[in-house]
Amino acid sequence: MRVPLCRPLVGEEEVKAVAEVIRSGWLSTGPRTLEFERDFARYVGAKHGVATSSCTSALHLSLVASGVEEGDEVITSTFTYTATAEAIGYTGAKPVFADIDPVTLNILPEEIERRTTDRTKGVIPVHVAGHPCKMDEIYDIAGRFGLVVINDAAHAISTEIRGRRIGSMEHLNCFSFYATKNITTGEGGMITLNEDEIAEKLRLMRLHGIDRYTWARLQGERRWYYEVVERGFKYNMSDIQAAMGLCQLRKIDEIQRRRREIADRYNDAFSDVEEIITPPLPEDGKHSWHLYIIRLNLEMLSIDRDEFIRRMAERGIECSVHFIPLHLHPFYRKRYGYKAGDFPKAEEAYRQVVTLPLFSGMGDEEVDLVIDCALDIIRRYRR
Repeated sequence: MRVPLCRPLVGEEEVKAVAEVIRSGWLSTGPRTLEFERDFARYVGAKHGVATSSCTSALHLSLVASGVEEGDEVITSTFTYTATAEAIGYTGAKPVFADIDPVTLNILPEEIERRTTDRTKGVIPVHVAGHPCKMDEIYDIAGRFGLVVINDAAHAISTEIRGRRIGSMEHLNCFSFYATKNITTGEGGMITLNEDEIAEKLRLMRLHGIDRYTWARLQGERRWYYEVVERGFKYNMSDIQAAMGLCQLRKIDEIQRRRREIADRYNDAFSDVEEIITPPLPEDGKHSWHLYIIRLNLEMLSIDRDEFIRRMAERGIECSVHFIPLHLHPFYRKRYGYKAGDFPKAEEAYRQVVTLPLFSGMGDEEVDLVIDCALDIIRRYRR
């Protein structure tokens, strides 16, 4: 048996819904997209949902709508996927990296405050693996310095803090529906927010700055007429994607239940193993369990992280690493002058982290195999 890192849970419902859209003759942004926006916003507890082509485009739109421009700075974690920083760079602003809590893998609020300058326009907290950041402290800092908060919630569809989902929070929240995410549209994203004026601006910008949806325009007499009223991009979601998203969203409670169940199985299996540090549970919230990331206690092992992953692969288990800190990549070193040693906590975590398989369609026998293989490797290479 081989166990992949991830396997999308897509069934006949999605196939049927996509086929219906194709047969309708309307494939791009239209009624299914509007329905998906409404239902997703309702799920996270926000007033508005704005569907996009990806989480990267959602982040970029959010930054532009917030007035971020060339010469500004936006603070984010170095321990994230490159898309977070890329979106900042698209605006001409500088991504200012901050170090992390090596336990939760999330950005440290005190790092945000320390790196805030008179050029800082915003902060992008990344809720790594689905564990919530310390948002009370982050919002306090943002309020004192006048910063916009754009949550990178790519991993955090169901993440909560004291009963409130991340997607309902201020100022803007960006989600991903990539193929590996808890729910998927293949590619796609969503911005959720509560401000009417900003929501309208986002809707304009995501489709060339045009004042009306193409499909809505075709319902009237002047079907040919449009006005470009805002700076725009080609960041819209298609009805094909939205139809799939609606089916996935209807399954979200079951998806999350299964992911929590698998995470609990892993926690139970590894909690007494000194060589494995399991991910912490939020003190005042809920984890989305997009990823299950362990940290290896390397001082107690005769192999390093990379060798552990190779040994798992030999046994048919696909593992990964989330993330390679951005400041270690050649582009960010060359463009912004970052270097190894700048963020020691992120570098320490990077040497330790291993992402184990976790997906809602994962069978019990697959979970058992992952556990058995990991424990066998630990036993063999224990100091």
